[in-house]
Amino acid sequence: MGEGGNARDRGYRDLVAWQRAMDLVGMVYEASRDWPKEEQFGLTNQARRAAVSVPANIAEGKGRSGVREYLHHVSIAHGSLCEIETHLLLAGRLGYLDAATLEPLLERSAEVGRLLRGPIKRLHQAMPTRADS
Repeated sequence: MGEGGNARDRGYRDLVAWQRAMDLVGMVYEASRDWPKEEQFGLTNQARRAAVSVPANIAEGKGRSGVREYLHHVSIAHGSLCEIETHLLLAGRLGYLDAATLEPLLERSAEVGRLLRGPIKRLHQAMPTRADS
């Protein structure tokens, strides 16, 4: 199946949080391209893996059938976003990123975080209480 897919399959691709998270992945890859070679299997790999985890978990959660599963994956995506921010701040402290590169990354990360907090709150409210189960 190509990029198009049918309308049902596109559900996660229509989510602004997923779209912005995909943008963030590209930004992280670009920003980390010139990090020191000795970081290839360290900070560079960790930052990239955490970045990829955000849209991947949004997509996987959207593909699940239940509210609890979706909430679980969106929560993992939010945790990975916090991990990315930490990696980026470390890269800044280590001199791998200058402020002009770091700021847009942190701004995009904050935007994705805001976009995830809404669904997390709604999903928590939609979860049945133990008495309802």
